[in-house]
Amino acid sequence: MPPLISALRPYRRLFSLPGTRAFTTGNLLARLPIGMFSVSAVVMIAGSRGSYALAGAVTATGLAATALAGPWIARLVDRHGQARIAVPATLVSVLGSLALLLCVRYDTPDWTLFAAYALTATTPNIGGLSRARWAHLLGDDPGALHTANSFEQAADELCFMLGPVLASFLTGTFFPEAGTLAGAVLLLAGMLLFTAQRATEPPVKAARSSRTPLRSPGIPPLLACFVATGAVFGSMEVGTIAYADAHGHRAAAGAVLALQAAGSCTAGLVFGARRPAGVRLEHCLAAMAALMTLPWAVAGAAGPLPVLAGALLVAGMATAPTMVTAMTLVQRRTPADRLNEGMSLMVTGLLTGIACGSATGGWAAEHLSPAGALGVPAAAAALALLIQTSSTRIGRLGRIACTDS
Repeated sequence: MPPLISALRPYRRLFSLPGTRAFTTGNLLARLPIGMFSVSAVVMIAGSRGSYALAGAVTATGLAATALAGPWIARLVDRHGQARIAVPATLVSVLGSLALLLCVRYDTPDWTLFAAYALTATTPNIGGLSRARWAHLLGDDPGALHTANSFEQAADELCFMLGPVLASFLTGTFFPEAGTLAGAVLLLAGMLLFTAQRATEPPVKAARSSRTPLRSPGIPPLLACFVATGAVFGSMEVGTIAYADAHGHRAAAGAVLALQAAGSCTAGLVFGARRPAGVRLEHCLAAMAALMTLPWAVAGAAGPLPVLAGALLVAGMATAPTMVTAMTLVQRRTPADRLNEGMSLMVTGLLTGIACGSATGGWAAEHLSPAGALGVPAAAAALALLIQTSSTRIGRLGRIACTDS
């Protein structure tokens, strides 16, 4: 059998299940705008108000609001079901995007931009909703669930790679508000299609766990690990842009970052198809910590941008396996009736880490050098590895102590 067909066989099995193709189509349509909204808002606001500082502050406010609202929305989903909560939450988010568009169009006071964009924080975590469906369908088949989680991570990378490109094309080709408008339409259409597939929707558990996911064994260190991993992503983006700008190629920074996402997407699909035995989160984090030193080394040697792009492509290959393995642990350790909430907490941790990483990377680029800024992702990856290995060692010692007593 040709290697490509053999590699695709696990994915063909996934999508042979009734309803999976339909909800995945809706999932991808609704997920693509997640990579569009920030770029669209920055271009739209900066072009209208002439201030990148204002545009950045508005998008940062939306990010903070999302981190706060995400777990609350997910808790409601676990309690009342995906369709009953995700559709009205999406409608509020779409209204927020349209309100932002109108505020920019009609030159309303700056505070209205913050208020409108904050409403988009009600966007449901579509990746978490989709992973919950796979967990419901494949809970008794760990191998197939691994493949599904790998596909979802690859979809994340693909949408974050294509979203900014599509947003830039729409805002540059048509009118500044085109990216925001198209993102709102795609989000609503995708969510309606996704939630219409009721046969694959996880049932609401009658008996609810009184224990929050944060109190589940192993979840707090995983959350800390997600924060550190988010710092890798945030600092890598800022450091790459700063390095490209310093070499007179700022316009190419987006394409260079897209290569990192492409490396992660490819590695995620391969990781899902091969299902390597015995791979633990520590192994993936160690690989990420090692590979993140490559861009730093290239920048330290003042290498040209194409060489940095190649280093980012290779470094990105550790991202998806790390996220897939970590999300699988979240699914195992979170109470079944609070799965959406548990995954949303991890996304909140990731967003917090991205914000911290962006701030740290920006400080390093300004006060040290662009090459120094690319050392921040390597340090953040090493911190994530330290957190996980320390947690594993403490857990092992605790089990030994319990056995001895």
